[in-house]
Amino acid sequence: MIVEHGFADADRPLIARLYWGAFGAKLGRVMGPERKALAYFEKVLSPDHAICVRRRDGALLGVAGFKTWEGALVGGGFREVRQVYGLIGAAWRIGLLSALESDTENARFLMDGIFVAPEARGLGVGTRLLDAIAAEAVARGYREVRLDVIDSNTRAKSLYERCGFVVVAVQDIGALRHVFGFRSATTMVRQVA
Repeated sequence: MIVEHGFADADRPLIARLYWGAFGAKLGRVMGPERKALAYFEKVLSPDHAICVRRRDGALLGVAGFKTWEGALVGGGFREVRQVYGLIGAAWRIGLLSALESDTENARFLMDGIFVAPEARGLGVGTRLLDAIAAEAVARGYREVRLDVIDSNTRAKSLYERCGFVVVAVQDIGALRHVFGFRSATTMVRQVA
């Protein structure tokens, strides 16, 4: 497996599909229908905020995104949402999505999404991505990596725990659970330096 920073424009459709596969259950009611969600994600993906794992032949196996003051793996704002969903569709979507935003803090490097191709699950891709995120954090001068995981994603939480992340907070999302399909988000932190 090869770890690399960023991706080519030709990878956008596949990364958008993998992202939707990982987060569509949570985002489906807000970002659907699928064809529009994929169009949006293809448009706003930032290679500057991505670490990828590939097979030696170049096939993409997984991606981890991170968030900085300069942006995130899935960026975009009102203008980009409006281009895909129209004015009214953008207005209510932006409002709901803002409830899921993870703040960027100075003390911890923020991992903002990780997803692995279905055929590559169980092969250590997730661990390689988490280690690469930790290395990126160290290279940027951070001592900790932070992530958030939803309560219904027990498989991911187990991976994070095996890779040294510990729970530091749990936040209930209240009535928004009816929109996003989960009840709480757990904040986890890993020491890296």
